[in-house]
Parts: sequence; C-alpha cells; structure tokens
Amino acid sequence: MPEGDALYAIASHPFFAGLAPEVLSQIRPRLKLRSCGRGEVVILEGQPCQGLYFVQSGHIRIFKSSPEGREQVLRIMGPGDSFNEVPVFDGGPNPASADALEPATLLVWPQEHALALVREYPELAAAILQVFASRLRHLVNLVEDLSFLRVTERIARILLQYASPGKGVAASLTQQQLAALAGTAREMVGRSLRALEGRGAIKVERGRIQILDPKALEEMLQRP
Repeated sequence: MPEGDALYAIASHPFFAGLAPEVLSQIRPRLKLRSCGRGEVVILEGQPCQGLYFVQSGHIRIFKSSPEGREQVLRIMGPGDSFNEVPVFDGGPNPASADALEPATLLVWPQEHALALVREYPELAAAILQVFASRLRHLVNLVEDLSFLRVTERIARILLQYASPGKGVAASLTQQQLAALAGTAREMVGRSLRALEGRGAIKVERGRIQILDPKALEEMLQRP
C-alpha cells in the first residue's frame, strides 16, 4: 500500500486530525494492512486485543452474541471509522465481535504503539476522549431505543442512520441485519417495513430500501 494512501486514511480520522505531519509519519510504519472477505471474522469477543482498527474500504459489523446464538448488532462501521478502541486502552479483551459485511480492507494499529503515542502527545489523548464520548453517547441512545421505541420506530431510526448520503437508500442492509440492529425478529422487521411502505415513507424493491419521505420517518421518532 502506498504510504500516501495510509496517511490519508488516518489523517482524516478524528483521532489524528489535529496532529502534525511528523507525528503521523511515526504512525504510518506501524500500520498493518489487512484484507477481509465477506463474512470473515475480524475479531472475536473475549479474545486478546491485537490493536485498533481503521476501516479503509467496505463495511464491518460490530456485534454481541448470546450463549443461545442470538446477536445484537451495536454498529456498522464504514470507511473512515475505527473500532476496538476500548481494549486498546483498558488492557482487557475484545468487548465485542466484528465481521465483514463485504470485502473490506483495514489498517491495524498495534496496541503498544498506540499507548506509547498517547503518553507522548496530550492532543492525541484529548481527541481519543472525544471519540470515546461519541461512542458512549451512541450506546446510551441504543439502550434508550431498545427500551422505549416500538419496533417500527427502531427500524425508522436505523434506516435514517444508515441511508447512503444523497441517495436515500439504506446501506445495503438485509432484513436479518436490520433485525439484529433493532433487537427483534426478522418477521417483525418484515411487518415494520410493510407498515412504513404503507405510509409512503419507503419503498422496498428487489431487496433495496428506498427512503421516499425522510420527514415521515423523523416524525415517528419525535416524542411529545
């Protein structure tokens, strides 16, 4: 991978946006490129942490699994996103699993080098705190949605969250993936999509979900 590609991939990330080029140049040689096929497991919950991951291309699913095999998808990460920050900095095992929804390329930043640079550059530590705060806010919102929103409302929020910018199409999510994100059964997702289609908010055609009326979806999420 050309050096410029790796530097561009990390320079735009919130972790590194304020760092000087000479600091970024220290990170570049430590990044390891990893290619993943569709469905390939990237990390497993409970396993030792290998480092922090940056998505260069493709989409990665972050999820938790129950002993019975049920899954709750926490988030889907796309180009420019990072994941597995928590064990890098608390020294524990991977808190969730991750797999590739499609062929993907990742940059892996080894844990020991990440910790060394954080100790040396306070501005990097401050940027990481902001990312952690954003992650925590997302998880709080997820708990709120699972606790208080009806399934159709959860599906509406997910469609808005993962719609491709400017295209109004949900990010290639299957009904099974929607079910895992919404914490429900696939059959309930089907009913919810039909209900949203009946309201004229979306159109489902050949497995693609076209958002026709984003405002209608947003209004469903407004509480009195």
